[in-house]
Amino acid sequence: MVRSFSEARRRQLSRLDGAKPPTARAAMALAKSQAYQDAADAPATLRAYAADLANFEAWCGKHGLPPMPATPDIVGAYLAAAGEGYAMPTLRRRVAAIARACGVAGHPLDTKHPAIRETLRGIGRTHGGRSRRAAALTTTEIRKLSRACGATLAGARDRALFLLGFAGALRRSELVGLDVGHVTWTDDGLTLLIERSKTDTEGEGAEITIPRGRSDETCPVAALRTWLAAAEVTAGPLFRKVNRGGVVETARLSPDAVRQILLKRAAQAGLKGTLSEPVSPHGLRAGFVTTAYRNGVPDEEIMGHTRHRSLTTMRSYVRRAKLGQTSPAGKVGL
Repeated sequence: MVRSFSEARRRQLSRLDGAKPPTARAAMALAKSQAYQDAADAPATLRAYAADLANFEAWCGKHGLPPMPATPDIVGAYLAAAGEGYAMPTLRRRVAAIARACGVAGHPLDTKHPAIRETLRGIGRTHGGRSRRAAALTTTEIRKLSRACGATLAGARDRALFLLGFAGALRRSELVGLDVGHVTWTDDGLTLLIERSKTDTEGEGAEITIPRGRSDETCPVAALRTWLAAAEVTAGPLFRKVNRGGVVETARLSPDAVRQILLKRAAQAGLKGTLSEPVSPHGLRAGFVTTAYRNGVPDEEIMGHTRHRSLTTMRSYVRRAKLGQTSPAGKVGL
């Protein structure tokens, strides 16, 4: 997607009638501007946009419709054809991908046009259901995952991965983005520097404190020290691949590797999700919020640690935590 958007911008600039060729300095500034535009979204978002745009273009080609410039009626028809086959967040993301491509090509798309907006609303009312959310992995599940990791080198890595991810309420992209230089050891535990996260689009960074655990079995600080010592990692990526020969590689884990590792250890630990709440790496973050709320931690302290920008988003986990408590229906005198 980065390449397609960049090429679209260059083609747009090259078609300016009567325009004089830009100076070398101007051309450099234009290229730098495009590079910054390409960096405005995360690589994973750009890859998803690329796939979405390709799907839209293929559908248009199959039905004899021009993909560019896209019109609200064509996009509405595309959404209607997708209809029941895709989740609402996927359809909204596809609209965003098409709109961005249209904007780069110089043909802005009105995503609030009734042909798009009302079609999406109609699909949601007709086919919408409960959205899928990660199963909250609370302290109980974290203990089971920790025990399932075993005493191997990969097990030491996985235990540190789960415990640090849970204690830090980290997203998997944040976990794999950590370097040794981002860890500051303290008398009480450690401090993590999160250089970039999903909600930190300006790259301001954040620091979070991870204290020592009450038990060696579930102490994230001890687990991380054990992994780094066993793997002899002193610089570079914190979490790396351990090949079948038991050799620690230099490249960092990918976000999808975290998912695969978690699913493997969850199966070994006997942890199973459901269709609406599957086991996924986001469950570490969801489980932290759920557990913290159940233990009486105030909202502002939870948000300060998880770096949630929206109280509504954070409260979605809080509502789930309440399901495990006494129902108000038992307090109304029936």
